[in-house]
Amino acid sequence: MRLSRLLMVTVLLGFAVGLPMSAIGQTTSPYTVIVPVTDTNAAQRDLAFATALTQVLVRVSGGQDLRDKPSYDDTLKGAAGMVQQYQYQRSPGPPPGINLQVTFDQGAVQRAITQLGAATAGVKPPVLLIIDSADGNLLGKDGLSALAAAADKRGYDVVYADPDELPDTSKLANADPAVLAAVTRQYKTGLVLLGEMHGTSADWTLINGGQPQHWNSQAATGDALLGDAGDAMADRLGKKLNVIATTPVEGKLWVSGLHSALDYANLLSALRADPSVHQVSTLGAQDDGVLLDVKADMPLDGLAANLAAGGHLMQASAHDNADASLRWLH
Repeated sequence: MRLSRLLMVTVLLGFAVGLPMSAIGQTTSPYTVIVPVTDTNAAQRDLAFATALTQVLVRVSGGQDLRDKPSYDDTLKGAAGMVQQYQYQRSPGPPPGINLQVTFDQGAVQRAITQLGAATAGVKPPVLLIIDSADGNLLGKDGLSALAAAADKRGYDVVYADPDELPDTSKLANADPAVLAAVTRQYKTGLVLLGEMHGTSADWTLINGGQPQHWNSQAATGDALLGDAGDAMADRLGKKLNVIATTPVEGKLWVSGLHSALDYANLLSALRADPSVHQVSTLGAQDDGVLLDVKADMPLDGLAANLAAGGHLMQASAHDNADASLRWLH
């Protein structure tokens, strides 16, 4: 069935406006943070609230660096007023200690970001880590703690590959659509960091919505190497995903690979769920593709990169009359 007929079916069945994408979401709230504390007194608690808020602001603003904003320090001073709930936890260590889990009010955080003069860009999906040690063994959570800590400071969560269900890394490094779709189904992301450690050097490949970036690095220790990789990963993702326009931008987005009315409905659902998108309308369809008019808080190529990071889409070759092009993954 041609997509033009599918669009008619979609409208008639009422699919176009509300179907959720079941694969999109986070297992933990971006508004909840756990920070270590040395004591349970009020001064330590207020300091922990401010520290936790710095992480939440980065997450919810999509990785934007807000520290240079004029009222940033005042925002941190008001952290306690944004706290929805908190509780102390014992940390097993080593050495044993105390953690404070803090959950902030979603509306208060979003208002704070707006008052800072930034856009609420939406929480980024996690980055899947598939990194081999020098002996060829897959590194897990304990072995990658330095990388995860560096990523967390920059507003990115990570997930760890299941050693029993590893994707074909050679195909993944070349952005094979079928492998990318399988990663999305299993890990709910289109962001992947592949790594091969070689003692004090490493080779890296970052997959962002089907666009691979390769680099290598050196450091004095393995932890330093991993920490640097977390920063380099965040830098590269930030250049693609954190582009915010000063005024709304209107442009045309082409999306191919839509095989059913449900694909089309899920595409519209994904667009309308993005906080940077103000308006979406369909201009036309051809074969398995659709041309959309989109008004958003970022240029269309930046919006395309953010949508592809979620995993259900990958960036595609240029299409006539479109400012950006994507391909739906199956």
